[in-house]
Amino acid sequence: MTDSTTATKTADHSERTEGTFDPTRDTGADEILSDLRAWLGANWDPDLTVGEWWERLGLAGWSSPGLPENAYGKSMARADTVLVAQEIAKFGALGAPAGLGLLLAAPTIAAHGTQEQIDHYVREIVTGQKAWCQLFSEPQAGSDLAGLQTKAVRDGDEWVINGQKVWTSGGQYADLGMLLARTDPDVPKHAGISYFAFEMRQEGVDVRPLREMTGHALFNEVFLTDARVANSALIGGVNNGWTAANTTLMNERAGLGSGGGNAAGGDSAPPGTVLGALTRRAGDFVEGGSVSGGRRSGAGNGNGNGNGNGESGGSSGASGVFSIMRGGPGLLIRVAQKNGASKDAGVRQDLVRLYTLSELGRFNALRLKAVKEQGGDIPGLANVSKLAMSQIVRLTRDLGLQIIGPSGMLHAYDADDKASLAQATGDPFAGGITEMALFAQAPSIYGGTDQIQKNIIGERVLGLPKEPNNDRVTPFSQLPKNA
Repeated sequence: MTDSTTATKTADHSERTEGTFDPTRDTGADEILSDLRAWLGANWDPDLTVGEWWERLGLAGWSSPGLPENAYGKSMARADTVLVAQEIAKFGALGAPAGLGLLLAAPTIAAHGTQEQIDHYVREIVTGQKAWCQLFSEPQAGSDLAGLQTKAVRDGDEWVINGQKVWTSGGQYADLGMLLARTDPDVPKHAGISYFAFEMRQEGVDVRPLREMTGHALFNEVFLTDARVANSALIGGVNNGWTAANTTLMNERAGLGSGGGNAAGGDSAPPGTVLGALTRRAGDFVEGGSVSGGRRSGAGNGNGNGNGNGESGGSSGASGVFSIMRGGPGLLIRVAQKNGASKDAGVRQDLVRLYTLSELGRFNALRLKAVKEQGGDIPGLANVSKLAMSQIVRLTRDLGLQIIGPSGMLHAYDADDKASLAQATGDPFAGGITEMALFAQAPSIYGGTDQIQKNIIGERVLGLPKEPNNDRVTPFSQLPKNA
C-alpha cells in the first residue's frame, strides 16, 4: 500500500471515528445512549432559557454522568461520559456547562465535601448556575505547588485570605474559585494547606488578565487582600487541602490528557452569572438553533458533535484552540488535501502518526474503563495521557505550520483580522492553525509540567527513589523561600 493510499484511508477513517468512542466496541454503551435519546426526546426544548435547560440536564444526571449518584451524576466511566456528551451534541441539544466547575470542582467536592456542600456547590455546577476558576499556582509556587504562601487566618466563622495567585484560567468570568491557602505554617508544607470554595465576586479580589501571544487572555493573576471565605466553604477539613488538591489535579490530568474527552474549554454556552448566558434562549447556542429551533428530531450533523473533526479552526477564542487539540488529524488532512501538501510523503507520514497517537489515547481510555469495571486501576495512566497530549499538540503545531506554509507567518488577533486572513490566504482554517501553533507551548506546562508528570510516574508508579530533601518533615515556616 502506498503512502498516498494510506493517508487517504486514514482521512476516510478519521471522518468516521476521529475523536469519538465507537459504541459498537462497548455493548453497555447502547443502553446508555438509548436511555439518553429517549430522555432528550422528552425534554429538549430549544425555546427554554439556557438556565432552564441546564436545570433539567443537570438534575437528571446527564450534565456530568461520571459523578456519583449522590452528587447529581450516574457513576459512569469516563469513556461513557464522552459518549454522552457526543450524543447530546449529535441530537442537536445544548451540551452541559463547560469549564473548570464540571471538570475539576464537582468531582473534588463529590469526593471530599459533605452532602450539604455537594447539594449546594455541585448542584450549582451541573446546572451551570456558577462558573469556577482554579486558585492554585502562585508566582513562587508552580511546579512546587505545596510551597504556596497565600495565607488563610481564622476569624470567627470566616477565614481572612491574603496572597497572590497566577495562571488562573477564566478568573475574570468566575463566580467561585478552588482556593488553596496555607492555614498552618508550623507543620510541613504539604500538611498545612486547606481547600476552600472561594467567592470571587467580593471586595479584596483583584483579577488582572494576562494577554498571551495568541491575542487572548485565558489566564489571569489574582490578588487577594483581606478577602473572606466562610468556614462552611472549607472542603475536606482544616489542613487536609493537599489530599483534596490531588483529587483536583488527578481529574485535571485525566481530562486534559489524550483520550480524556474533556477539556476546560469547548463550544457551549458559558456557565455562571458574569457573561449573562443563563437567560438567553438555549436553541441559539446550537447549530441551526436560531433558525429552526434546534434539531429536536435528533438528526445529527454527521460527526458526533459540532467540532468532532476539528473543523472549528476558524472560530474565535479558546474554543477553536481546544477543538483543534481534540480534533486529531481530520482538519489538517482536509487542508493538506485541498492545498496539495498531501502530495508530500513526509506530511502524509506525520498525519498518520498524529492519527495513531490520537487513537492510542482513545484505546487507553477504553482500557482504563474495562479495568475499572473489574475493580482495578491502571496507576499513572492519567499522567501518561497528559504527556501524550503534549506530544499530540506539538506535532499538530509543527505539522499544521508545515501544511499551510508561508501563511503560518500570519496571525489574526480579532474577528476582523480573522476574516481578512481567511480572505488573503483563501483558507478559513489558517487562523485556527496559527493560533494552535502559538498556544502549543501551554499544554506541556499547565495541569502539571511534562517534567512533573514524569516525576510522578517514576516515583509513584515505578517506585524509583525520590530526590533527597527534608521538606516533608521540616515546618514550612523554617524552609528557605524566594524573596
